[in-house]
Amino acid sequence: MTENLLVTGASGHLGRAVVNHLLDAQKIPPASVIATTRNPENLADLAARGVSVRAADFDDQASLEKAFTGADRVLIISTGELDLKSDRRLRQHKAAVAAAKAAGVSHLLYTSMPNPEPTSPVLFAGDHYGTEQAIKASGIPYTIFRNGWYQENLFLALPQAIASGKWYTSAADGRIAHVARDDMAAAIAASLASGSKESQIYTLTGPEAYTTTEIAAMVSDVTGKPLEVIQVPDEALTEGVKAAGLPEDFARIIVSFDANTRSGRIAMVTDAVETLSGRKPRTLKQFLEANKTALLG
Repeated sequence: MTENLLVTGASGHLGRAVVNHLLDAQKIPPASVIATTRNPENLADLAARGVSVRAADFDDQASLEKAFTGADRVLIISTGELDLKSDRRLRQHKAAVAAAKAAGVSHLLYTSMPNPEPTSPVLFAGDHYGTEQAIKASGIPYTIFRNGWYQENLFLALPQAIASGKWYTSAADGRIAHVARDDMAAAIAASLASGSKESQIYTLTGPEAYTTTEIAAMVSDVTGKPLEVIQVPDEALTEGVKAAGLPEDFARIIVSFDANTRSGRIAMVTDAVETLSGRKPRTLKQFLEANKTALLG
């Protein structure tokens, strides 16, 4: 008998990709896939394919328990509530863990981040650390995916940097192995569909780690545009990001990524994406080449 597999946040980029990989690559029957979202009308296309679409609100534990009923394996995709002034995101995640336990879920999966310990420079790391602790305390067997930084996150900085010819950063010589979101989704879907009952933690990264200077050289090679890397202190970078029109809290979060890279806490390279999905992850050069037009604006 096929297990029922549930994906939260299924209207988001990662969640939708996971569901599609369950259906297409993993050949899971649509009737065994449950996709949850706050607004079910956003998933009409998945419902048309036979997927069970359910409403679930991370601020309403009762709605989560109802949505999780009948699900065997539940993937909690971390929410986008990046509020530095409250613990709302952690409360949402803890509500989902409690709902999974109440619903009798047999295996819990969660998208975390590399090295989420309280000493992390990343300003929202505590949300992930607290959620991991709640999952372990629940007694439910689990799989935790410590997701590296998306290649797509480079769109936050690169188009403006390429246009000006200057890339301001505080990452120094820290390395990072950006990973394609779709590769991550393929790996997560494969694990969700695997039926594995053991508790596991996987760190998902791209195939090679680069410094900002090395990435800039690759960008120049692909686009034909010169790109100078300018190292600045965290405080100056924060002011620069704010001057570009971003709210202070979001600016601080972005700069904390660079501080994290500089500290060496995200320099790891693993083969978990290929091991789980059975396919080679997209390289950073391939990402840049595929998105050359978008990067050049």
